[in-house]
Amino acid sequence: MAGAAATSRCIFCQIASKSSSTTLLHTDEKVVAFQDIKPAALRHYLVIPLDHIPTVNDLQRRPEDYSLVSHMLEVGKTLLQRDAPQCHQYRFGFHQPPFNSVNHLHLHCFALPYTPRWKYIKYLSVGSFGFIEAEKLLEKIKPLPSQL
Repeated sequence: MAGAAATSRCIFCQIASKSSSTTLLHTDEKVVAFQDIKPAALRHYLVIPLDHIPTVNDLQRRPEDYSLVSHMLEVGKTLLQRDAPQCHQYRFGFHQPPFNSVNHLHLHCFALPYTPRWKYIKYLSVGSFGFIEAEKLLEKIKPLPSQL
């Protein structure tokens, strides 16, 4: 977690604390969700934790991190199934440093196709760089049996 000075300047912390005019699609005790301001697909939502976690690199093989990311994914799936039931393809993932635009963990939730089509380039998974699928991140941070 970052200090108060860092979180006060973080736009996503402002959204999470409802200090902005952003319309929230979902809110609970762990996360909030809202539309991306530069949508890259038919529906493009972001799900962010209320707590300031800078990037996927700050997540560890801990039950609480695994639970948070699982919850973020479930919220994203529920929203897209509600708002874009006609879509047959959804995609969920995170940008990895240095490709993240905001240093506050955020799950991109897409109801495809990308619009315009070339936007998919920003969400390519290339080895350990670029974009990591949510399921792949969950595999990476899944607690070991001894940690459960």
